[in-house]
Amino acid sequence: MNTTGLSRDNIVALVDCNNFYVSCERVFNPALLGKPVAVLSNNDGCLVSRSQEIKDLKIPMGAPGFKYEALIKKHGGTLLSSNYALYGDMSARVMEVLAMFTPELEIYSIDEAFMWLNGFRTRDLEEFGRRVKRTVFKWTGIPVSVGISTTKTLAKIANHFAKRIPGFKGSLCLLDDSRIEKALARTPVAEIWGVGRQYDKFLRQNKIETALQLRDAPDKFIDHYMTSVGHKTVLELRGYACIELDEVPAAKKSIVNSRSFGKQVSELAELREAVSNYITRAAEKLRKQKSVAGYLMVFLSTNRFKEGPQYNNSLSTTLFPPTAYTPELIRIALQLLDELYLPGFEYKKAGVMFADIVSENDVPLSFMEVNYLDDKRKQLMDTIDKLNRKFGQDTLFYASSGLQKDWQMRRAKLSPAYTTRWPDLPKVK
Repeated sequence: MNTTGLSRDNIVALVDCNNFYVSCERVFNPALLGKPVAVLSNNDGCLVSRSQEIKDLKIPMGAPGFKYEALIKKHGGTLLSSNYALYGDMSARVMEVLAMFTPELEIYSIDEAFMWLNGFRTRDLEEFGRRVKRTVFKWTGIPVSVGISTTKTLAKIANHFAKRIPGFKGSLCLLDDSRIEKALARTPVAEIWGVGRQYDKFLRQNKIETALQLRDAPDKFIDHYMTSVGHKTVLELRGYACIELDEVPAAKKSIVNSRSFGKQVSELAELREAVSNYITRAAEKLRKQKSVAGYLMVFLSTNRFKEGPQYNNSLSTTLFPPTAYTPELIRIALQLLDELYLPGFEYKKAGVMFADIVSENDVPLSFMEVNYLDDKRKQLMDTIDKLNRKFGQDTLFYASSGLQKDWQMRRAKLSPAYTTRWPDLPKVK
């Protein structure tokens, strides 16, 4: 395997929030501490975040909430609906704290971030990790674990043990060769970052069951059977950093916004409200990454798990010049929806997709139409986005999005948006 140009001298930390959605709920509702708590997916479906107490009850991730609700309540626990406004805001707060510890921070997901620590070599890195943990908890209330090593993949493994073994006090540094070998020997291949179910099955068939065995596998085997991603994984296990820090996430090439409805929807008026909402959210994402879209698709589907007539279809159109102007996008999307809609069906899901996304700086010129970026429409969108960020989502909204929104996904167990809605701010007695 070629290691030319790869370094073994990097130090990278992975900071991972523990049971993040559940932890966010516990910050503002301390009565949930020490009790079995799980957060449900859209429409209060499956478990997507579990407290340790839920895991101790042997309830698996992704299990249907209704199936285990009685058991959870029997042990004094509770199920909660997903509160994305709360989780997104708490994530931003955690990342803001982490940015104080290093100039090189990559936000990997809503509850994970990588920190480059190449200038920290003289420090006690495990104690540094514990300091990060204490500070994040003190300032946000969110518990985190810190794994430190020479590559992202090894940092992930370090984090895994830091989270699960109390003796490490939430921080583990794997820089010493003997410590790395012990950790890899105790890590099943299925737990390695980047190894999926099929890879796991293939490797175990070839007598490779641990991360250590994969690291020490013959180069000929790796070169012959592993993809480029697999090569990088093995190199990272050997200490060569080949998955670089990505401080600025790449702009999305397509944006999809869709939801299953909280009830069966048959009326066109309700579908028009839903599509208007989805276009509004997707256009906000476009503008946030300073992009415009040249292609729009609208799709509709019935519930394939329910007996009766089924209908699934989509319509699309090109947008020229490309745009992120919400009123125009809503108008076009509703025209497509009107063509798509067939009466007599009960619809379970609708959605929209933007593609052919380009940067605002790369929009092609048109002699026929003025682009929205060049007139007051851009100023209007910027003003609406600014106000909605400051005062809360949909402070200003489009009339076509409706008021009642009876079609919205079911969230019967939703906690307040403690940090993003003025009426929901916690009150001190």
